[in-house]
Amino acid sequence: MSERSTAGPAPPAHASLGDSLATGWDDPDGALPPPDWGRPRGPRRLATVWAFALFLVALAMGNAWLSDRLTGEAFLAWATVFTAISLQALPFLVFGIALSAALTAFVPASFYQRVMPRNPAAAVPVAGAAGMVLPGCECASVPVASGLIKRGVAPAAALTFLLAAPAINPVVLAATAVAFAGQPEMVVGRLLASFGAAVVVGWIWARLGRTDWLRPPRTHHDPDAPKWQVFRESMLHDLMHAGGFLVVGAIAAATVNVIVPREWVAAVADMPVVSVLVLALFAVVLSVCSEADAFVAVSLTEFSPTAKLAFLVVGPMVDLKLIALQGGTFGWAFVRRFVPLTLGVALVFSFAIGGLLL
Repeated sequence: MSERSTAGPAPPAHASLGDSLATGWDDPDGALPPPDWGRPRGPRRLATVWAFALFLVALAMGNAWLSDRLTGEAFLAWATVFTAISLQALPFLVFGIALSAALTAFVPASFYQRVMPRNPAAAVPVAGAAGMVLPGCECASVPVASGLIKRGVAPAAALTFLLAAPAINPVVLAATAVAFAGQPEMVVGRLLASFGAAVVVGWIWARLGRTDWLRPPRTHHDPDAPKWQVFRESMLHDLMHAGGFLVVGAIAAATVNVIVPREWVAAVADMPVVSVLVLALFAVVLSVCSEADAFVAVSLTEFSPTAKLAFLVVGPMVDLKLIALQGGTFGWAFVRRFVPLTLGVALVFSFAIGGLLL
């Protein structure tokens, strides 16, 4: 990340990830990060666009030739799950990409410098609370977090927003209240556990994270271009990029859904600790959108309330399609560290809040 030197002295080798982008807030030019930070160095490649087009052609041809042959029960179940995940997530992904592009094009970096605390540790809970006002699912939160980092928000705060927004926004909490009618403790438990887990993960990342674990978001436009051109180019690029990883995540989730027998899950419902871990893993595998996961959780009648809470807390923070999106956006070195950390903290809060309220 040699480009960082253009905005001031490089951070020391031991600096945390949260501090590395929080320096230079007093820069009179407000260039945080510099306009050329993360920009690609070579000509644009259209291989991804052509590969996606060929994939669509192959699907159409396969449907025409093989639709009468692929009628097995397992394949139909796989296709149903894959289609449901993709169609359910796509509108929110487009919403998140549009919002991220708008942040990049129309909101100056100085705005975030004014509204966010300069100290990353103080910015983390503020970012978590901001997640309560943005209706969207986990797919939308990834491009939005990437856009926030592009505009100079400390990564620890942006990642806190990424975790909090899908779990505690008004739409999700209202859906949880409808699904668990007469059980307000489940809504309160989800709010407290999800917010607490997001903030703690943000604090840990601010303290221990390193700059080389997070691939800087690329800027795919001329910083001096008109704002509407910046918006269009950012949205088109991010849509093609994130859409491919959404498809990969949906394929993985559908495959595991078909392979893992549901009887294995039901067999451990009576084991208190194991059942919580199983439903947490179930949330990762199912990859249900956070707006709909409460209705899935309430249907798991064999499991304890704490296990259902773990399903609601873990799912919006860690699932297969989200892992794929994070890997494509921030890099797999980030995923290898961030996902286990998030999963562990989410489980701790699920056990703690579940034991106190449920």
